[in-house]
Amino acid sequence: MPIRRLDETIVNRIAAGEVVERPASVVKELVENALDAGARRVEIATAAGGKGLIRVIDDGHGMGADELALAVSRHCTSKLDGGLDAIATLGFRGEALPSIGSVARLRIRTRRHGAETGAEITVEGGHVEGPRPAPANRGTLVEVRDLFHATPARLKFLKGERAENSAVTETVRRIALAFPDVHFVLSGPDRATCDYPACGQGEGASLRRIAQVLDQSFVDNAVSVAADKEGVRLAGLAGLPSWHHATANRQFAFVNGRPVRDRQILGALRGAYTDMLERGRHPAAVLFIDIDPAEVDVNVHPAKADVRFRDPGLVRALIVGGVRRALLEGGVRASTRDAQKMAAAFAVPENGLAVGGGQAMPNGWQAPLASPGSANGAAAGFAETGQAGFTVMPQARPGDAGDASESDDFPLGAARAQVHGTYILAQTGDSVVLVDQHAAHERLVFEALKRAMADRPLPAQMLLVPEIVDLDPERAEALCAAAVTLARFGLEIEPFGPGAVAVRATPAMLGETDAAGLIRELAETLDPELGEAEPERLRARLEAIASTMACHGSVRAGRAMRPAEMNALLRQMERTPGSGTCNHGRPTFIELKLNDIERLFGRR
Repeated sequence: MPIRRLDETIVNRIAAGEVVERPASVVKELVENALDAGARRVEIATAAGGKGLIRVIDDGHGMGADELALAVSRHCTSKLDGGLDAIATLGFRGEALPSIGSVARLRIRTRRHGAETGAEITVEGGHVEGPRPAPANRGTLVEVRDLFHATPARLKFLKGERAENSAVTETVRRIALAFPDVHFVLSGPDRATCDYPACGQGEGASLRRIAQVLDQSFVDNAVSVAADKEGVRLAGLAGLPSWHHATANRQFAFVNGRPVRDRQILGALRGAYTDMLERGRHPAAVLFIDIDPAEVDVNVHPAKADVRFRDPGLVRALIVGGVRRALLEGGVRASTRDAQKMAAAFAVPENGLAVGGGQAMPNGWQAPLASPGSANGAAAGFAETGQAGFTVMPQARPGDAGDASESDDFPLGAARAQVHGTYILAQTGDSVVLVDQHAAHERLVFEALKRAMADRPLPAQMLLVPEIVDLDPERAEALCAAAVTLARFGLEIEPFGPGAVAVRATPAMLGETDAAGLIRELAETLDPELGEAEPERLRARLEAIASTMACHGSVRAGRAMRPAEMNALLRQMERTPGSGTCNHGRPTFIELKLNDIERLFGRR
């Protein structure tokens, strides 16, 4: 078949396949055009999930009749002044409007500021009519109907109306977060109206917009992030490790005001929460990255969803370090979700008291569960006799003064009891704190091991007879290249001929260990091409070993603790960054405020 030039309509439809994936893609392109035009109010309306109608109205600069014809032509744009090296606008490709017009019915009505009349142009299946004079308000109205009517095959692959509506809402939410000084309204006959009034400018504007879009609970359970490194600035909010979610849809990243779903940024965010989250859970965060436009390429994806940084290592280090430092400096905090769980556990129904799993009584009350050691069915932990499950500290009894170390002025208060040999019950000036003694001590031991690895070489225990481990030659070479780093962690190796290493010492913290198994796992961790340049992955592996040690070397559940031990554990938690969760991501304590307790008992 000979080479020939494609028809313009076919070219536009091919471009539409890159730019217009679904109704949400159309909304994104049109709203970004409105913002680049200086709009201060943007109204979006949809019908049938955006497949039937998408209408975007803005109060931006508008266009003249002479510009309308160019606006629906390919490779025409007003957004490139300095070339592709420093793009400072949201859109620039010049393909969105002609691509949309090639697969849908497109109508644009606009009036430039100061003009007496407006103009209108229509595009249907690539056929252009106009421009022609038309009455119009200041700004631009863009209406897209019957999306993909010209390409039925694409229409079949769209999801249901509910899913498409959800994608449109998510798109508007992301853009609204980046522009707190713009009023956004999203409405339609098949959706609830989302109204995000302008929050003004200044330091608090972004915080107010985040509360609008993500609700106040996220703001209440997040820490402020602020970091700067070599001209790159990071700001935003990062959720507490205990404020986690089943999916990553509450992670928002912006580069120079552009919403992105960049895998490198999201990967760095996961790295910042290493050893703080439960497996399979995801943090919530809103991060704004400001960088010189010349240092980032936004022209790597047709939909502008990904970016490429000139120095990706710098950006990753900034995100990991900035977010982790904010979490650690945030102090010991329990999420409000944990308090809600505790309150729900003690919730009182209207018809009386309910104790989960108890036997229902005729009057609506429930009898407590019978427990071993209680003859009359009363719970042994609170019975007058048989206090095996509930140990009250002597200092908590009336008439005992206690000493200064047990003051409830501390953030985690003073220990008052040990429940079931597992949980420490503490009292502060305005709350009750329940601490999982094993999870809390596990985090403390783990952080101590990490500090030891960072501050000085870990002690090593020499082997009486060096252990020879056979490996793949490339893996053995990479492992020996990292010998200096390994020695800092107490693991001393040296080459022993081609494809083998000799282990002369192992970390003393591991005790008796399978040296050959450890060497083989480390060899799998190292990239043969990078060798010594892989210290971060090596450190992650050794920290995983330290995590296992911490778990087995911590105070076990079921062990009775003396009052002094409980208070010492609380004080050490207050001094240790990140002690709000164990290294598996589970919360170490739950706090219930006195106000919540009073509401449970109807006092408020």
